[in-house]
Amino acid sequence: MPPVIAAAVMGGLGLIFGSFIAAVSVRLPRDEDIVMARSRCRGCDLPLRPWELVPLFSWLALRGRCARCRTPISRRYPLIELAAGAMGVWAALWASGQGASAFMMAATAVLGWQLLLIAIVDGENFWLPDILTLPLIATGLVVAMAAGWDIALSRLIGAGAGFGGLWLVGWLYQAVRKRQGLGGGDPFLFAGAGAWVGWVGLPSVLLWACAVGLGLVFGMLVVRRSVGATDRLPFGVFLAIGIWLTWLYGPLGL
Repeated sequence: MPPVIAAAVMGGLGLIFGSFIAAVSVRLPRDEDIVMARSRCRGCDLPLRPWELVPLFSWLALRGRCARCRTPISRRYPLIELAAGAMGVWAALWASGQGASAFMMAATAVLGWQLLLIAIVDGENFWLPDILTLPLIATGLVVAMAAGWDIALSRLIGAGAGFGGLWLVGWLYQAVRKRQGLGGGDPFLFAGAGAWVGWVGLPSVLLWACAVGLGLVFGMLVVRRSVGATDRLPFGVFLAIGIWLTWLYGPLGL
């Protein structure tokens, strides 16, 4: 498939998945049904009609307001859809540049969409639920098995090392500082990292995550002039970025 066509197809799929990601990121923290429940306007509570559910284009056509009650529709919805579409295009262009198969292109897009949802939920709620992190581990191992049992074994070891390593760091931090430093979902997310990039990629994931985290802290210092030791940071967001970059560009230094 020509790269331009592949990018267009994956970008379109990304918009569709982005609409789902946006809905799940709102419903999951509220413990609402994420599969069967119909999408509704948050203002008038009326179910949305099919033409109001077209990713990105419905928001543009409605000028960001409900067609019936005129309640503003948050910009987060089209922005998330655009982000998912961009990740689909990114996956297609990466696969074309690497000479990767259509399966690996699809797998890369799926990884990106999973990480996007995880990052949004953690960034907004400081929460990494098992319903998001465990499927990340499962899909990573499925992709590894498709590449061969030797790869699968390496990724399985990576998943175990990722979980155990970060759990130990969190336990030591709590033992020394007498307060929790990592959320309970972070080790499972790091296990997902190992399932996708293997044990050899775990240091790179952490380095990317720390670099992004330090960049955020620096930005906060520039804007706020102070950062407290008890300020909470969504480490899952940083890990998600590290997983994505390590998957695409490989472990640093290798």
